[in-house]
Amino acid sequence: MGLNEKPLSTLHEKASYDLGDFDVPTGREEAWRFTPLSRLKGLHNGKAEPVGHVRVDVDAAPEVTVETVGRDDARVGKSFMPTDRVSAQAWNTFEKATVITVPREAVTSKPTVLTLTGEGDGATYGHIVVKVEPMAEAVLVLDHKGSAVYADNIEFVVGDGANLKVVSLQDWDDDAVHVSHHHAQLAKDATFRSFVVTLGGDLVRLSPSVTYTAPGGDADMSGVYFVDAGQHLEHRLLVDHSQPNCKSNVDYRGALQGEAAHAVWIGDVIIRVEAEGTDTYELNRNLILTDGARADSVPNLEILTGEVAGAGHASASGRLDDEHIFYLQARGIPYDEARRLVVRGFLGQLVEKIQIEEIRERVMNALEAELSR
Repeated sequence: MGLNEKPLSTLHEKASYDLGDFDVPTGREEAWRFTPLSRLKGLHNGKAEPVGHVRVDVDAAPEVTVETVGRDDARVGKSFMPTDRVSAQAWNTFEKATVITVPREAVTSKPTVLTLTGEGDGATYGHIVVKVEPMAEAVLVLDHKGSAVYADNIEFVVGDGANLKVVSLQDWDDDAVHVSHHHAQLAKDATFRSFVVTLGGDLVRLSPSVTYTAPGGDADMSGVYFVDAGQHLEHRLLVDHSQPNCKSNVDYRGALQGEAAHAVWIGDVIIRVEAEGTDTYELNRNLILTDGARADSVPNLEILTGEVAGAGHASASGRLDDEHIFYLQARGIPYDEARRLVVRGFLGQLVEKIQIEEIRERVMNALEAELSR
């Protein structure tokens, strides 16, 4: 399949399964200007030989079907089309895909957990499809760990009236490179809740996107990240409203500390002519805890119809509020503890949205460990 004949928008103009339709990035392109290409270890230019391995272990709810399938399976690649070269490279290179199916009207009795473990040197590519059939409900955890140079595409196909909650943890070793694309497709009255936690890795670039195939879809995308010295953590979101009376809400928050800690957040929302009655909002906030850290935050909102229920965006990056610190210190709390309390409250407001207690506690403990450094 070649280039998409209809441009996506002025924000995303190209989509194709063919690697040749995408030029090798130089860093001058808008989509790549924040990403340090030299640290991608060849994922962007075809020089990353697929000789590594990421092991996929699945602890599935009993109601769920898990399959390992080949590239020719009809369910693979049905809900998305790559919009950048690394996504297209992953699409053209993966050998086996994991397909998870939640049957019609099933309500899963426990979360399904996919643990993806990098096992050393060499690049590798992956593909996952999660299909939630009409009126079903499921919770999914993606847990990334170990050492890897890894690029993948993940499809979330949410059927009519279905409900899918996803928690994606990027808790890689310090040397890992991960470029991932999450594609969610929502049918009529479908609900999608996504929570991203990015802590580990040398370079992580995660691109979640949502599209709608019928009215009534509702997407909520939240995320927290903590960037240490030398890390590059990048989140690039796209919500493409092409159906009437759909909703989306985006809220990502990050904290940065250390020399050359770099966070990038790009939030693109498109409201097409036919998407009357859209209600959307996106927010990104960053706390810069030390000198030498940098946060780039770019919200983009493209509205092609005048008939919207609501549309807005906001972005803010700054230092800790001196008044908050002073207030706590005036009550006998030492500076370091006051600092931890403020950051914990800032990120914890979002972490509380994670409904799986074990995962919520793990994330809060990880944030505490970051703050204690």
